[in-house]
Amino acid sequence: MKQYKVGYTTGVFDLFHVGHLNILKKAKEQCDYLIVGVSTDELVMKYKQKRPVIPYEERKAIVEGIKYVDQAVPQINREKFVAWEHLLFNVMFVGDDWKGNALFDELEIKFNHVGVDIVYFPYTKGVSSTIVKDKVGNLLDEFSVEEVR
Repeated sequence: MKQYKVGYTTGVFDLFHVGHLNILKKAKEQCDYLIVGVSTDELVMKYKQKRPVIPYEERKAIVEGIKYVDQAVPQINREKFVAWEHLLFNVMFVGDDWKGNALFDELEIKFNHVGVDIVYFPYTKGVSSTIVKDKVGNLLDEFSVEEVR
């Protein structure tokens, strides 16, 4: 029996990479049922001021196809407590880059009152969607230079 019954995590999951896979795998190792909130394009535009490379429906389909995920749902806002009111999870999984962030410090207090834990996983170093985008951009730049020669 796993430590938690229902777990929850969220992300944009743009340009899916091993860091995304790591958090989903580690989360599923600790809960029987894993719900994943996939940020909608509108939400990403609102807080990052840029559109994801992969459209929401495709990102959601990719996440749903991962064997560790039991359910993928749209994340239409960043209010994790509101998500809990609808989904009633026992634990939320998040990268440790959020530990000590005022938003999560406040959330920990709210979740403590309703018996929900927050588990922080080590951030996978050296990989992110931004790094992947930069590498692809650099490769395209090199390819363009080679084409000119």
